Amino acid sequence: MQNTNEQSLRCQVEKWLAPTHAIPVHVTEFSRTRWGGRRYVCVETSSADGARALFFFRHDDGSWCVFPPTADRRKLTTVRPVSRVVAAASYGSFHYAASSHEPAVL
Repeated sequence: MQNTNEQSLRCQVEKWLAPTHAIPVHVTEFSRTRWGGRRYVCVETSSADGARALFFFRHDDGSWCVFPPTADRRKLTTVRPVSRVVAAASYGSFHYAASSHEPAVL
């Protein structure tokens, strides 16, 4: 059993976006998914390195993750194009970014 405190939205935002007083984060979107009605939140931050935004999805156990619940991931076959940077994550040597000309793959 996972500790849901470690999977809270606040902990996940701190883990993935590392906000500080000088580099705050902002919720730019929140709603429910079309496929399953599950909650999601888009959190954005910007720094000298550029803007970064991540979507966080609420799971059945109350935890928040950067990936949708398993049942919903199978339903993701097409993704709507977006008009701004919607997903960027820097984690070690891994970097992903979607721009306005690419579909956002969650």
